[in-house]
Amino acid sequence: MSIPTSGRTYDFAAIGVGPFNLGLAALAEPVDGLDGVFLEQRASFDWHPGMMLEPAHLQVPFMADLVTLADPTSPYSFLNFLKQTGRLYRFYIRENFYPLRAEYNQYCQWVAGQLPAVRFGTAVLEITHDDGVYRLSVSGPEGPEVLLARRLVLGTGTSPYVPEAAAGIMADAAGGRGGLVLHNAGYLARKAELQQQRSITILGSGQSAAEIYYELLQESDAHGYQLNWVTRSGRFFPLEYTKLTLEMTSPEYVDYFHGLPQHQRDSLNKTQKNLYKGINSDLIDAIYDLLYTRSISGMVDTQLLTHSTLTAARWDPDAGTHTLHFEHGEQGRSYTLVSEAVVLATGYGYRQPEFLAGIQDRIARDSAGRFAVDRNYSTGVEPGDIFVQNAELHTHGFVTPDLGMGAYRNSCILREITGREVYPVERSIAFQQFGAPPDIDAAGITAPADFSTAADIGASADSAAGVPA
Repeated sequence: MSIPTSGRTYDFAAIGVGPFNLGLAALAEPVDGLDGVFLEQRASFDWHPGMMLEPAHLQVPFMADLVTLADPTSPYSFLNFLKQTGRLYRFYIRENFYPLRAEYNQYCQWVAGQLPAVRFGTAVLEITHDDGVYRLSVSGPEGPEVLLARRLVLGTGTSPYVPEAAAGIMADAAGGRGGLVLHNAGYLARKAELQQQRSITILGSGQSAAEIYYELLQESDAHGYQLNWVTRSGRFFPLEYTKLTLEMTSPEYVDYFHGLPQHQRDSLNKTQKNLYKGINSDLIDAIYDLLYTRSISGMVDTQLLTHSTLTAARWDPDAGTHTLHFEHGEQGRSYTLVSEAVVLATGYGYRQPEFLAGIQDRIARDSAGRFAVDRNYSTGVEPGDIFVQNAELHTHGFVTPDLGMGAYRNSCILREITGREVYPVERSIAFQQFGAPPDIDAAGITAPADFSTAADIGASADSAAGVPA
C-alpha cells in the first residue's frame, strides 16, 4: 500500500509541541506567507502532569508566557487567556506575578486549541532529505503519511534522567521484579502508593525534590512513614534570583557564553546550577518552618543529607526494601540507607530522537558528538536549515530551558526562516558587560561599548531562502 504524500511543501516542520514550539506556533500563526506544521505524538498538550501539585507555581513571572516578550499585543498572551476565561480580576487581586503551574498548563492548552497548524497524535517515524526538501514519515489519526518541509525545528524536549547507580532498581521496578522506584515525572500518579510504604527516600536537590519532600512531610503524620531527602550537592541551595543575576538571561550573556571555547562553556555549566536548578527560597523557608513546628512535639522522623552521591542500589525482595549506598563527598565516607520506596527527582536530559538517523549527515556536531548549535539556534550543516529548542545548553548556557527566553529564541528562529525581523529582537538589555571592557586609549578615555555589533547576529537570515514578505 502506498503512503500518501502531502501535496504541499511546508516552509518548516516543527517536531514536538512543548511550551517552546507551542510559542513558535503562536508567533508564526499571524505571519503572512509563512506555512509551518507542528507535530506532537501525544494526544493533547500536557506539561509535566506528574508534578502538577496544587500550590506549585512557575519560577518566572507571567510575562514569560508563550508570546508576550516578543509581541505584547498577541491574542495568545497569558493575560488574554485570563480575560477570555473570566479570571483576569482574580489574578489582579491575587497580586502575585507567578502563575500556578496548573494554570500555566491550562493556558498552553487554551493556546494549542486555537492553532490549526498544531497536530496532536502525530508521531514522526523517519526523516530523509532529497533535493532540498525533508520528507517526514509520520503516523497520525488518519494513518501513515509523508509530509514535506524545507526546514526543521526540533523541540522534542528532555526525558527523565536516571543516575547510572539507580538504573538497575529502576529497571527492576518497571519490569515488576523490584520495589517501588519512580522518577518524579510520575509522582502524582503514584503518590497514594508511595504513602503506603514505611519509608521513602527522595534523591535530588532541585525544585521538584523540594516540592515532593514538603508535600510528603506535611502528610507524614497521617501515614506514619519515615522520610529521607538526599542530595549530592553541598546544600539545599536556593535559586539565585537577584536582578543583576537575572540580567544573565539576556541576549548579551548568550552572545558572551556562545563565544567562549567549548571546554570553558562545559566548565561553566557545571558551576551555574544555582542559576536555574535551585529551590524557591520561600519553599526552603516553608520546609524549615514545618520542621521547626513539628519538632516542638518531638523530633520528626526524617533525615536531610547533603554531599551524598548514590554509588549503588539493590532491591531485597525478602525484606521488601532497597539498600542505597552513598559516598559522602567531603568526608570520603561510605554509608547506606534502607528504604522501601525511592523517588528520583534527578532532573531531565536531552536525548536525540531516533527519527534523526536518516539525516545525520545534515547535522553539525561538536567534538563530543553533541549538536553544534550556531548563535542563531541552527545546527544544520547548511545555515538556517535545522533549528533546535532546549537542546543547546552546552552552546547557549543556562538560559536554554528558561521559559522567559523562549519568545526571544523564537523571534530569532522566525527571523532566520523568513529572512526578516518579524518581531523586534532585543540586542542589548543588560546594564552590565559580561566580557572584558574595551581598551583605554592614550588619553585615558574608555571607548564606549558598541552594542550594535550584536545586530550582526543572525545575519545569515539575509542569505537564507526566506519566505516572501
